[in-house]
Amino acid sequence: MGFAILSKTHIQRQFNAFFNCVVAGDTDGLISLLITTMNLPLLCTYLFSIFVLLATPGPVVALVTGTAARHGSRRAFNTVLGTHGASLVLIALAVLMLVGLVTISQLSLRIAALVGCLYIGYGAWRGLRTVPAQHVAPMQQGGIVQGFLVGFSNPKDILFFAALFPQFIAVTPHLSTSLLLLSLLWIAFDFCVMACYILAVRRWVNGVQQHQLAMVSQYLLLLMALVGAGYNLRELF
Repeated sequence: MGFAILSKTHIQRQFNAFFNCVVAGDTDGLISLLITTMNLPLLCTYLFSIFVLLATPGPVVALVTGTAARHGSRRAFNTVLGTHGASLVLIALAVLMLVGLVTISQLSLRIAALVGCLYIGYGAWRGLRTVPAQHVAPMQQGGIVQGFLVGFSNPKDILFFAALFPQFIAVTPHLSTSLLLLSLLWIAFDFCVMACYILAVRRWVNGVQQHQLAMVSQYLLLLMALVGAGYNLRELF
């Protein structure tokens, strides 16, 4: 890690400069300091990685678009807030692993991913069983709680935060600064990508198509759960 090669004096000097900028309210100096101490190639790699991860359709995208189609933008954005909360919890677990307070084996990761697949598959199965006719009020889908549960049980996010996220901690010389920066960038990218999906559904998909999209999102969730469960079972056995 980049932290190990920095001397104590160098880190102390950078911390003092950072602290003085914050106290003095010197925004320009703070930005300049961050830029000069930031590992820009690593930051660009992180931005590209999270963009690909977030934009690639997965359980969260399927849930958010299905919620937008069935219940509208407000509930879809509430779902996004729930997924943000799940991401912050996963980031916290990744940090605990990084500092050695928590140790998670590959077996535990596979089991957690498998449980996540089973939860997502169960939710999709319930959604398919209760997909209503046009004149029947639909079952509530999405929301903060379901968004959090799907985000927290998303195998893709579990593996990313456990295996890849710690590799980007050296983006700045300060652990706390790196965590704040990486977390804010994740939340910002996540919100922007999900907002694009929601707005696209509400703007360009009409009523009948929204009903069909809600059905498709449930089938996609079920398919991804089955594929994910099969992959993790193969890795386990």
